[in-house]
Amino acid sequence: MSSAREIVRLAGPALPVLAAEPLYLLVDTAVVGRLGAVPLAGLAVAAVLFAQVTSQLNFLSYGTTARTARMYGSGRRADAVAEGVQATWLALAVGACLVVVGQLVVRPVAEALGNGGAIAEGAVSWLRVALIGAPLLLVTLAGNGWMRGVQDTARPLRYVLAGNAVSAVACVVLVHGIGAFPGLGLVGSAWANVLGQCVGAGLFLGALVRESRGSWRPRPAALRAQLTMGRDLVARSLAFQACFLSAAAVATRFGAPVAAAHQIVLQLWSFMALVLDAIAIAAQSLVGAALGAGDAGRARALAARVTRYGLVLGVGFGVLFAALSGVLPPVFTPDAAVLAAVPIAWWFFAALQPVAGVVFAIDGVLLGAGDAAFLRTWTLLAAVVGFLPLIWASLAFGWGLAGIWSGLAAFMLVRLVAVLLRVRGGRWAVTGVTPT
Repeated sequence: MSSAREIVRLAGPALPVLAAEPLYLLVDTAVVGRLGAVPLAGLAVAAVLFAQVTSQLNFLSYGTTARTARMYGSGRRADAVAEGVQATWLALAVGACLVVVGQLVVRPVAEALGNGGAIAEGAVSWLRVALIGAPLLLVTLAGNGWMRGVQDTARPLRYVLAGNAVSAVACVVLVHGIGAFPGLGLVGSAWANVLGQCVGAGLFLGALVRESRGSWRPRPAALRAQLTMGRDLVARSLAFQACFLSAAAVATRFGAPVAAAHQIVLQLWSFMALVLDAIAIAAQSLVGAALGAGDAGRARALAARVTRYGLVLGVGFGVLFAALSGVLPPVFTPDAAVLAAVPIAWWFFAALQPVAGVVFAIDGVLLGAGDAAFLRTWTLLAAVVGFLPLIWASLAFGWGLAGIWSGLAAFMLVRLVAVLLRVRGGRWAVTGVTPT
């Protein structure tokens, strides 16, 4: 049986890695928030759009982990590292396409989400710069994937923190200026993002060069296999993004203060989702290795354990954020109108933490087992029957943030029921080297 020590050994370093990007966005939100409600609302639209890169293409991390973990569990570490080489090639190719296509479509998409005007203009200026770093960000995703698969979460911790530390320091300087330098305003945060991505991607590439002993040529068969694993994960991510993009679009229709308040609480939600996902990352690696070694019983025992851990953590964080309801929001903005709107979303956010703890933990188990098709189907259903109807009803009936966050609650509850039934059934625990 997997011990608590194994889970902590992997989850401990994974926690700051997972939290690093949303933590940087929280810092970015606080820095840009000092510019006023309109720049912060522009960042809200831009950040949601840029999140497409990490969410739509997270198969470069999660899919790679599922494949490499099984190889590692069966004693084929060199093959696991080779998967990292192919994932990196895929990251560079997809990233280059994103840079080109993104520059062509950024204005019409931002204007549609930002309802035109100053909010959309700020989002466009931020995105044109941030897209330059897309290939670097995807290389980092691939690097995290193969390292997690071989149960190494210590090096990703160092690499990601180094990149985000550069971003955080540069953000303050580039946005507000220092000495004779007046600062670049909102666009300065995008340049800070790119600088940090250069550092992180360079460190992951250096590690892969040192460890890889095989050919660095792209292998079409391996790339196709990774894309097959990624197909269901991309469809699942599309469901997430349809929901969150719709929420951002609706929030902007209620004015800059509501959009800015939604941005603050949504970034906290994203931050906590990845904090809770630290347990899921450990489960993904350990479950994949157990199934690769042919030990289905160990995998099922691990699933039960991480579900309990997720529930305990979720309850703890829910209580914590309820206690901080009057203290934390002013850290992000001094704007009175924004602060007046925040509590509407805040109490949904706090109450959903226990649900999120369980859902994200079991997601990690099923991802480690390669059960991406199930996750795809039920995420799509939860979006269609839960999140999206309430979001658009919120616009039609003027429900504002209450309607938007009711949609998120319905989305999470549908997913909770689905993953609990799946993990209890045991059909996901298929042994062997191939995860699907």
